[in-house]
Amino acid sequence: MAKIPPPLPYADQVAVFERLKARNPAPRCELEHTNAFTLLVAVALSAQATDAGVNRATRDLFPLADTPERMLALGLDGVTERIKSIGLYRNKAKNVLKLSQILVDEHGGRVPSSRAALQALPGVGRKTANVVLNIWWGHPAQAVDTHIFRVGNRTRVAPGRDVEAVERAIEDNCPAPYQTLAHHWLILHGRYTCVARKPKCGACPIADLCPWPDKPIA
Repeated sequence: MAKIPPPLPYADQVAVFERLKARNPAPRCELEHTNAFTLLVAVALSAQATDAGVNRATRDLFPLADTPERMLALGLDGVTERIKSIGLYRNKAKNVLKLSQILVDEHGGRVPSSRAALQALPGVGRKTANVVLNIWWGHPAQAVDTHIFRVGNRTRVAPGRDVEAVERAIEDNCPAPYQTLAHHWLILHGRYTCVARKPKCGACPIADLCPWPDKPIA
């Protein structure tokens, strides 16, 4: 098994995030939402789906069901009909209703603000919980998806064998002033610049700091 290389030195970490910040000083979540509940539902629906596809579905769903109570009133058929363009929509509709019921029964209709309570909800894993903690409550939680996993390892900002290792590497190595928005900068960098098949290294603001040996030759 290949050895995981060490992370970038501290000075380079600072430079990386300063440049990403300069390019996008106030990055935002691309999933449309109006409150903690709609954010939670949108993130849960985004598993194995694109943000754009989720947004198209939730533009019909959220005006009718922006609270757990209203989601339950809409019912399984109503939820299913409005999200059927999303992958795995039948199972996701069931989970949305189950988590809505738990929120009403156990949390007074409010979305809890602890990772453990969030992960106890149906269809909510660690990544989803971290997204909600980060975006809604400003907690420096790192929701590692395939984009962040790729960028973390290519750039060595946060190298790791699996998503939890990369999550820990960001927490351990990203300088504190950038922790809260690190997730946003890294995911957007992976989504639009450091893409999987043909990374746009010629347009990359951190190309000179990136030690990835397979960078395309300009």
